Amino acid sequence: MKNVSNQASTAQLQTTKPPVNRWLIALGTIIVQMGLGTIYTWSLFNQPLVDKFGWGLSSVAITFSITSFALAFSTLFAGKLQEKWGIRRLIGIAGIVLGVGLMLSSQVSSLPLLYMLAGVIVGFADGTAYITSLSNLIKWFPERKGLISGISVGAYGTGSLIFKYINGAFIGSVGVSATFLYWGIIVLLMIVIGSRFIREANVSGAPAPQAKAAQQRVGDSQPSSIKPTATVVVHDYTVKEMLKTKQVYLLFIMFFTACMSGLYLIGIVKDIGVQLAGLDLATAANAVAMIAIFNTAGRIILGALSDKVGRMKVICGTFIVTAAAVAVLSFIPLTYSIFFAAVAAIAFCFGGNITVFPAIVSDFFGLKNHSKNYGIVYQGFGIGALAGSFIAAWMGGFKPTFIVIGMLCIISFLIALWIKPPVAGATEEKQTADEKKWSAKPHTARS
Repeated sequence: MKNVSNQASTAQLQTTKPPVNRWLIALGTIIVQMGLGTIYTWSLFNQPLVDKFGWGLSSVAITFSITSFALAFSTLFAGKLQEKWGIRRLIGIAGIVLGVGLMLSSQVSSLPLLYMLAGVIVGFADGTAYITSLSNLIKWFPERKGLISGISVGAYGTGSLIFKYINGAFIGSVGVSATFLYWGIIVLLMIVIGSRFIREANVSGAPAPQAKAAQQRVGDSQPSSIKPTATVVVHDYTVKEMLKTKQVYLLFIMFFTACMSGLYLIGIVKDIGVQLAGLDLATAANAVAMIAIFNTAGRIILGALSDKVGRMKVICGTFIVTAAAVAVLSFIPLTYSIFFAAVAAIAFCFGGNITVFPAIVSDFFGLKNHSKNYGIVYQGFGIGALAGSFIAAWMGGFKPTFIVIGMLCIISFLIALWIKPPVAGATEEKQTADEKKWSAKPHTARS
């Protein structure tokens, strides 16, 4: 009898864990994401590197294309690395690698070395920490996926906005090479410190009532007034299972379209202002800061809105607005006001799309394998980063490229109207039966 009592006490101690403050994990993720987002200040380094080493501007600018592609490519492997090392260690290591890559870039004197350090190494480390920290935070807040995704991805954009001024000041005071050194040190510290607040989120395969009970054990439990509007998938799809569905390919097309429209605009917005709207260089340059502001606002506002009205309704709206905005840039004579309104609309929608798609992937394919599954869809980002420039070079200019983007937005809008989560009726019926069985006979519900 005493042995039974001891076993019961031991079991109680094992199941009674101190409550986890989810908002501390959110704080750590925000710090990490802000550090990661600083790579989007790369445009500040192009001309100073050209002036110092005499390289061609296009040769230097391609470094960021390499960074973006490596970032997207790394997301294919980040989930496996997380399983092996754990979220906190992985993000800490990624922060160290990213920081050291930037610090070593301060010593480069050749383009191939710059491509390897600031391109491949920095991009791979950035993407690894980005997708794992984002997916992990979404798992901690399953009832607020859109809002939390918006906060996380918004922090990424905020890091870029803040470090435009920090890195700009460093370049002006200590030179471009020394700036890489200081930038690397700051980012390394931010990501490593932020990673110490992060805890791994465990998503069990329990039926819904048990999952809800597990969630209520977390500190700051879900308020009863919050009711997610999105359809939540019962089955946690593996990558192999996901790739057998048509939905993942349709989501890829949509995400590719969303990324190409935003990333192409970000790369050439100053040139559009000068060539199509007739603005002077200083006025057109203001569009760069405006993109950062509206991009970040779209991430937070549309992310939260998707929790209220549904994700696909938000996506339908962003594709229609983007299509209208690129049509304006293509066919209407641009004034100061029209140019900035169209640019702000595209940036706002791009920010919202980047935020809502991680939540859509979790709605469609479950939370358990989210970082791996979203890593597949996220390849649309890397391809989209390159596609706009290739289309422009092939078709000859801004306007034909905007027309292609507009057509893709209409196609993606139609897909968003039609697409549904890949949940078969049999799967839903089995889940309902499992829940009833668990309620009636808990000791026989699981094998």
